[in-house]
Amino acid sequence: MALGFVRPARPTDAPEIARIQVTTWRSAYRRMFPAHILAQLDAAALTEVWATAITAPPSPRHRVLISVEQGESAEHVVGFAAAGPADEQALAPSEPPLPDSVAAVTDLLVEPRWGRRGHGSRLLAAAVDLWREDGFGSAVAWVYDSDTAMRKFLGSAGWEPDGAGRALDVDDMLVPQLRLHVALDV
Repeated sequence: MALGFVRPARPTDAPEIARIQVTTWRSAYRRMFPAHILAQLDAAALTEVWATAITAPPSPRHRVLISVEQGESAEHVVGFAAAGPADEQALAPSEPPLPDSVAAVTDLLVEPRWGRRGHGSRLLAAAVDLWREDGFGSAVAWVYDSDTAMRKFLGSAGWEPDGAGRALDVDDMLVPQLRLHVALDV
């Protein structure tokens, strides 16, 4: 297991979060999305989005966390997680709003070259601790049907399908997703 830690993201982390998002999507999802869609990912635009998420979250219960690997001479931001109260983005088509006690993961990514070193587990554990502090009793996360790595990772932490599904329309191609959920032991 790597030496590392998780901390709340700072505004200066936004460029690294965007870089990790672009790098990870282009690697992990290259067989799932058309190449031209992945090529259009704009790190500068994503940096602005992440800077806003960090400095002006919609509520105090919205959080962005980063995972840091400690090297001999430097620290590297290697992953991030973003979550908050379940909103309309957490819903399946035609589903009524989820209760206020449900947290929703919007992103959980570890750059592939830093994978399998415990960073995802540390991010998830830190998020769960914060969800409990914030009074959430359960959490949901959408995963791509064909993203077996994320399904296996969350499954190993007790997440299970809740029966909800949807498909994202990406350049006239439907990309199916299923929603996982977990109860938070309080």
